[in-house]
Amino acid sequence: MFLRPALFSLTVLLASAPFAHASEASAQPQARQTSVIGEYADAAEQLVDEALSYLGIRYRFGGTSPETGLDCSGLVLNVFRNALGLDLPRTAREMADLGDKVGRQELKPGDLVFFNTMRRTFSHVGIYLGEGKFVHAPSSGGKVRVESISTRYWAQRFNGARRLLDEDSTLDAAARLASMR
Repeated sequence: MFLRPALFSLTVLLASAPFAHASEASAQPQARQTSVIGEYADAAEQLVDEALSYLGIRYRFGGTSPETGLDCSGLVLNVFRNALGLDLPRTAREMADLGDKVGRQELKPGDLVFFNTMRRTFSHVGIYLGEGKFVHAPSSGGKVRVESISTRYWAQRFNGARRLLDEDSTLDAAARLASMR
């Protein structure tokens, strides 16, 4: 698929951006910095690859199994569990309480993006892929797909985003998630 190589390149570029200035001011050894960047990029790539592997799976309200269908939060919890071994809460609303808030302009691959699709905040969740795209399980009759976050429908309903991957150390992500529950 043409999207994966481009998203991986973007993931690596975005993951390394916050460290460009930090390395000048920091006395951290170059090897440690490279390791952290690689670790973050690897985790983000695993999330993107796993998320894209669900494309075409049918939507099912309350669904948590790819075999029988997934709803939006079922998709997200499967992706995080299978890509990184992290167990997330069941609902989009509960997921919105995790991680660090990030602005729309600061999104990185692997971030959770939330929308108000049912006249309540955080009623829909997807996974940001990069390049203004996200993957989600849309609604009844739909299938898991990639869409642009900037289309009128999604832009008007955007509620915010959360970053569950820690840029300093993705190994800490599991511990942080466990302590937040």
